[in-house]
Amino acid sequence: MERKIRWYDYITINIFYFALTARSQTLTPLILPLLVQTFMGEEVKGAAYGNLRLWALMIAVLVQGLVGILSDRSTSRLGRRRPFILIGGVTEVLVFLGIGVIAATMEGPAGYWTLFAAYILSMFSSNTGHAAAQGLIPDLVPENKHGIFSGVKAFFELPAPLIFVSFVITKMVEAGNIWGALLVLSGIVLTCTLITMFVPEKPIKQPPYEMDWKPILRLVAMTAVFTIIILGAGELVSFVNGLATELPETTALIVTAAMGVVGMVIAVILGVWASVRISLGGETKGTSDKNSFTWWVINRLAFLVGSTNLASFVLYFLQERFPDLKGAAAAGPTAMLVMYVGLAILVSSIPAGWLTDKFGRKPLCAFSGVLATAGTVVVIASASMTMLYIGGLMVGVAIGIFYSASWALGTSMVPKDEAGRYLGIQNLAGAGAGAIGAYIGGPIGDGVGFTVLMGIFGLLFLISTLALFGIKDQPAQPGAPAVGEPIAEPE
Repeated sequence: MERKIRWYDYITINIFYFALTARSQTLTPLILPLLVQTFMGEEVKGAAYGNLRLWALMIAVLVQGLVGILSDRSTSRLGRRRPFILIGGVTEVLVFLGIGVIAATMEGPAGYWTLFAAYILSMFSSNTGHAAAQGLIPDLVPENKHGIFSGVKAFFELPAPLIFVSFVITKMVEAGNIWGALLVLSGIVLTCTLITMFVPEKPIKQPPYEMDWKPILRLVAMTAVFTIIILGAGELVSFVNGLATELPETTALIVTAAMGVVGMVIAVILGVWASVRISLGGETKGTSDKNSFTWWVINRLAFLVGSTNLASFVLYFLQERFPDLKGAAAAGPTAMLVMYVGLAILVSSIPAGWLTDKFGRKPLCAFSGVLATAGTVVVIASASMTMLYIGGLMVGVAIGIFYSASWALGTSMVPKDEAGRYLGIQNLAGAGAGAIGAYIGGPIGDGVGFTVLMGIFGLLFLISTLALFGIKDQPAQPGAPAVGEPIAEPE
């Protein structure tokens, strides 16, 4: 950024995350679970939902990485990132309209598979915009300001849209007005896309590096390998859990839960390790330590397996824990819990950005993992909605801290002229979290209950903290150039 940072830059650079999270928090914990439950029935709803999430999120991994590369090289007059954000926002609205038609006119397996296809298309459009938006902070913001900008990003990415969805969109879903919810969501996406067009981004005259098809081929191979690893981990878990059915009930429950944790850890560590090495090959350009980058992605993925899937399966969990909450009746309490999480993130996200700059990234990431585990324990042990909300507040504070500290940690590692590509690769964490947790966890929830599944996700928070030992954190130097911002040459 050639001029000084202005107050509205904090908004324009980060507002698109409001649209992305409003979309995910409307579809993932509310509309999709209810439609899958309606189309496929109670007995297989977890597995059917997990299957949908797996394939859609693997598309997200592929699209984010690909668009990251393309936006790095974009010479459009609108800038490197804004054209892709515009395309993603407009096409996403068209997909929302399609989901509305499916919900209103279809039923049974035919409705499920048509919804499956529409959700795949949604992943193409939303991740086109998401991949480009991730490059804005590294492109435009000095590194010593990454903490506070990441804190504002966390605010727009989590608390603000969570609260909005809870108070506005959820009431429509609870009343059966899915069309109204989708139309409001469409307005949000279009508005945020328009505001993002005011980002002070200038076009580049030529791509920062020559076009090389090898990274794209690596990206395709990375996605394929990551998917195979998740499928393999899921099959391993299903096989062992099938054998466990012959054991006494308590022993079978312990074996199933333990195998769920093992399967997810295998998918997280092996999936990230193999995928990063396939996508980057032997490159080390611009990164102080590729192993640190790998462990950063593992840290993010393990944490997000917990946080993402707590939200994804909370509706089924509440239906199981409180039998009076059947069908859409669980949408209201689900939204209320999400709102408390959002309020906690609201309180913690921006101060967490300041604390990150002051005390360091890794200590804040570690604290967030421990706090999220404790909050999950409270949620699982809750005998009343009040205790449930207290646990949600604890998890929300942890998420707010993690999002600020982790993003600041990662953006200090990526190469200066390939931020879009590297941050696209880290979407192994963002998209992979939902895929791993839903595909492996869905059948576990169907088999032994969604309360057990919540406990498994809680343990993933602790595992994310252990991954921090593999990261060498280099503190930002005051006045250091932003990632993607060239050091000025003498004229």
